[in-house]
Amino acid sequence: MSEEGTRKHPVDEVLPLPKLALYGFQHVLAFYAGAVVVPILVASGIGLSPQQLVYLINADLFTCGIATIIQAWGFWKIGVRLPIVQGVTFTAVAPMIAIGQGAATPTAALLAIYGATITSGIVMFLAAPFLGRVLRLFPPVVTGTVLTIMGLLLIPNALTDAAGGAALKGKPDFGSWKHLMYAGGTVLFIVVLYRLRRPFLSSVAVLLGLVGGTVVSWLLGDTSFDQVGRSDWVGVTTPFHYGAPTFQIGACVAMLLVMMVTVVETVGDSKATGEIVGKHVSDEDVTRAFRADGLSTVLGGTLNAFPYTCFAQNVGLVRLTGVRSRFVVVAAGFIMMVLGLFPKAAAYVASIPPDVLGGAAMVMFGMVAVVGIQTLGQADLRDERNALIVGVSIGIAFVPSTIPAFGEHMPRDVSAILNSGITLGSITAILLNLVFNVLTREKPAPAAEAAGPPTAGPAGGPAGE
Repeated sequence: MSEEGTRKHPVDEVLPLPKLALYGFQHVLAFYAGAVVVPILVASGIGLSPQQLVYLINADLFTCGIATIIQAWGFWKIGVRLPIVQGVTFTAVAPMIAIGQGAATPTAALLAIYGATITSGIVMFLAAPFLGRVLRLFPPVVTGTVLTIMGLLLIPNALTDAAGGAALKGKPDFGSWKHLMYAGGTVLFIVVLYRLRRPFLSSVAVLLGLVGGTVVSWLLGDTSFDQVGRSDWVGVTTPFHYGAPTFQIGACVAMLLVMMVTVVETVGDSKATGEIVGKHVSDEDVTRAFRADGLSTVLGGTLNAFPYTCFAQNVGLVRLTGVRSRFVVVAAGFIMMVLGLFPKAAAYVASIPPDVLGGAAMVMFGMVAVVGIQTLGQADLRDERNALIVGVSIGIAFVPSTIPAFGEHMPRDVSAILNSGITLGSITAILLNLVFNVLTREKPAPAAEAAGPPTAGPAGGPAGE
């Protein structure tokens, strides 16, 4: 009994170096697609140059490594100390693109994004002990609505890339069969990989789809890798590479909303990982995870990267492999940092053609909407109040993209909020949830009762029964 009491938990076991390297590299493979896709999507959305994209990919990989080490290894009251990989939250893609599209230049867009990222990271770090108390403001009806809105509003951007990219808009080649074939072939390849039902192939299906589509495009002479030859072999990301960040109210509000969604993700991933490795995750553990998210996000804005949170696909890998040591994930963090030092590797990623990227992005954005719909499945949509929250929020979210003049005559900071459909829809969902579900003590009534007596069917019961 005493031996069991002194035995080290498998989570805290340090494996031999070869195993650490092998299992750590496997985590990197599972994580890599999500890590590089976010910079690619943001760069495409705000019009960054290939050189800027290469720098963003390297900065992201390097900072992902640091963030992962902070979360898995931990120090003081920071880090959950579980085998959890940190990566750029996909939830932030749409708001970052929206922030960037409202800026005068691509560089100005990055500075506004970084200012909002740093602000949200500081707020999350300081508010970590209290975040559990505000989770009731973000029930499934709110988080599901936000995720659904994000996925739906991002799909048009993916389709623009699939047609050849924003740079070709208005030109004869935009939407040509060639671009659509590349995009469609990428989608088909990803679908086939998922159909094979191999867990590892599924975890890297998007990455393999991007690689396969790019190789085919290169073999047919439609893609070049000239940028690779112009890139340095070694490069180090430096703080505030593009200048001092700017702090805009609308951008900061949008990113704070993103961080509230990641709070829900962090709670879920931490609890799930705890169950997988057989270690109880207390409220204090979750608070330490929040602090790690906040600190990593501040580092992201400082080191030219993005907001960070737990990566769900790597939680699945822990369950699949049965390897519970958190130091395997720490090793993965060091591998990421090393990969972030080689711009030539990032240059290959930056050479992915827009149509191939558009095909993969269409799948990913569609899946974001599906996750939102799944989350909404946890809410009682038979309650008309919840249904109203979803319906009104989605409708309002489409106003800015449908009516371009909406909000343009308002003050700049207000316009930045109103011209983002994701921010506008998210704020609407939060406010309506406050009105209907938080500030009232009345219990939800079943939809049938709220609507009055049911319509009689053939046997006198409700119609359809």
